[in-house]
Amino acid sequence: MTLTLGAALSLRDFAALRDWIRDAERPVEVQDFVSPEAMTTDQTARIEGWRQALDGHRGPRVLHGPFYGLDLSVADDGIRAVVQARLLRGVEVAAALQCTVMVVHSPFTQWHRLNYRNYTLFREALMGFCAMTLKPVLARAADAGVTVVLENIEDCDPVDRVDLVRQIGHANLAVSLDTGHAALTHARMGAPPVQDHVAAAGDLLAHVHLQDVDGWADRHWHPGEGIVPFGPLFHALAARRHPPVMVLEVNDRKGDLPATVARLAERWPVA
Repeated sequence: MTLTLGAALSLRDFAALRDWIRDAERPVEVQDFVSPEAMTTDQTARIEGWRQALDGHRGPRVLHGPFYGLDLSVADDGIRAVVQARLLRGVEVAAALQCTVMVVHSPFTQWHRLNYRNYTLFREALMGFCAMTLKPVLARAADAGVTVVLENIEDCDPVDRVDLVRQIGHANLAVSLDTGHAALTHARMGAPPVQDHVAAAGDLLAHVHLQDVDGWADRHWHPGEGIVPFGPLFHALAARRHPPVMVLEVNDRKGDLPATVARLAERWPVA
């Protein structure tokens, strides 16, 4: 199977790539609604701008949900209510833009991995708090036809968020993979390599951010400019019966994305 790659974009960057995206019905990930300001002020104009830009687009649509300061594992009921309100607003925006996937950030860190045995009930409690936070969000997501996916950020064990998804057991909750984040935690924190994240997620993997890093920081370079082993990754994903939605999430030179994908397609099963 050939994987169709899309792009994670803000509205101001979409126009330059409109034809490239539409001609191949590529996935689009909307990234204008991640900030606290975007979740607490009137976004009618921005939503309408995206609706007009996406008119005629038939590919998959993804919303990157809010994440600044939003910890899914929060133990405080009052703070949890704020986190839930932000995520519920994200689901509303996703529905308004006909997005079927919303990305949220995983709460798991290296500190968690190092201390699971030190605090024996900690992992169980962490999972429980996450389930409490996500319960109303997933209910709303189900009504809106949106799947919430958990993206690895500082995750040092890919099994953590996979176990969380399995424990919650909701049809509208799945796993996301950021290739650069996985490579960074592998290089800096001794986490498993990116291909192990794919294996751990199995059929729960529904979304992938494609980006490259140097092993030092979260660069969001174009694939092929860093250390991520994209060859094995693409072949593993192309062999799946239901491959995930795949978008390139780069920080600069977004106008070069068509050239980047063309270069990748010369070697691997992508388009």
